[in-house]
Amino acid sequence: MGGLRGGPNIASWIVAGTLAYFLWVKPSQDLKRQQEERAALAASDPYRYIEKRKPIPDPQENGLIYGNKKKTDSKTEE
Repeated sequence: MGGLRGGPNIASWIVAGTLAYFLWVKPSQDLKRQQEERAALAASDPYRYIEKRKPIPDPQENGLIYGNKKKTDSKTEE
């Protein structure tokens, strides 16, 4: 079993178990809890539930696509 005996073997198993808990077990439990909360909220009042997502900005409105920025008409400025 890896060549460790006694205290170092137990310590390495504790470290490995702690890492496994915080990297795999806890995130999956948190995700399940969030999904259950959202489902309970949606079931209790369907009109009150709002999905928490950021809106996608319009690239044309912000001028993010090059060459398609808002242009002012030079004839109306005169």
